[in-house]
Amino acid sequence: MMVRENIRMAIASLSGSRLRTFLSLLGIMIGVASVVAILNLGRSVTESMSSSFEVGGLDTISVMPRGSARETMIFTEEFAYSLQNEIDGIREILPVVSSAANVRNGQEISEGVQIQGVTSDYFASNSLETADGAFFSAMDNINRRQVAVIGSELAEELFPGENPVGRYISVFRQQAKSFQVIGVLAERDEAQGTSYNYTLFMPYNTYVQRFRRTDQVGTYVVKTAEGYDATDVAEDIERYLDEIAGSDYYRIFSPATIKEMADSVMSTFSMFLAAIAAISLVVGGIGIMNIMLVSVVERTGEIGIRKALGATPGAIRSQFLVESVTLSLSGGLLGLIIGTVLSVAAVNIAGWPLHISPGAIIVSLAFSIAIGVFFGWYPAAKAARLEPMEALQRD
Repeated sequence: MMVRENIRMAIASLSGSRLRTFLSLLGIMIGVASVVAILNLGRSVTESMSSSFEVGGLDTISVMPRGSARETMIFTEEFAYSLQNEIDGIREILPVVSSAANVRNGQEISEGVQIQGVTSDYFASNSLETADGAFFSAMDNINRRQVAVIGSELAEELFPGENPVGRYISVFRQQAKSFQVIGVLAERDEAQGTSYNYTLFMPYNTYVQRFRRTDQVGTYVVKTAEGYDATDVAEDIERYLDEIAGSDYYRIFSPATIKEMADSVMSTFSMFLAAIAAISLVVGGIGIMNIMLVSVVERTGEIGIRKALGATPGAIRSQFLVESVTLSLSGGLLGLIIGTVLSVAAVNIAGWPLHISPGAIIVSLAFSIAIGVFFGWYPAAKAARLEPMEALQRD
């Protein structure tokens, strides 16, 4: 009951001088709005980046030779078996070979198309789906059939307004080779350097024996086993390759590792900016202390009368502390609303998904209350120490 009465008195006191109250709230409002907006935006950016990495598969590690004579003896198709035997946590290794070529259908020519030779397991491992037709099978790979699965953008460029499944296209290297289109990929965002929408996939054996003869693997797509961390497996692969080839002879790309680094950088950067923004909360707290000291002076007579009627120092102290906390919490709530509105506006402009940080809300409001208590304590204690007769004489 006493707290409710103190809150009512605090609201009445603050409403008496609205301009002065607003100016005192300003520092808290700006501080909380800045902290909330920065942390919300930081989390939104982090989640957006995480979604991009997840497209590439957080359980995926790409191992690529750099292309020297020494690697020619190491990075072959058989190397995948030794790698899987030496490193724990590998579910499967998919060899990939690739190059660029021109593709033609009649008069329609697509230049610089990414051509990839992959095994039939590649599509399921990378969660790829077809919009039309189907993927090639293991038997297509064994029999080196000249079949192809093409990306949606490439399909539209070669067969505008038509269904390409069952049709034939020419793929140029040193000479044109004819391939039958058996499937069209559903649209998919780019991941790990592969623009799926503008790529032609053919069976691995067809590529290395009929399209471009080679015994070297361009990329090993390593899938980690369930229960293993891709970052740890990538580090184990690095150590193994350092021993047998040297660090200058390979490259490793792991979405999980990059995501971990990006999350750490974004979190540190957001907290750094939030700490800078929080300085205005301290400035706002000084403003609250100022208005509370003025309030004590202006209400000296009221304090004297209340003490003469039996009010204890604790009751006086509580009255002014509640008023200080009400002032700072009001500023915090207004700042929370403003910061959230700014966050929504910013992510809509940038095209990111909105992610509200619960931690930002809790910390901002808790900090607002702490500011009210910390900077309101001295004025409240000063009011509580006043003697009734002294207070009445000053008034």
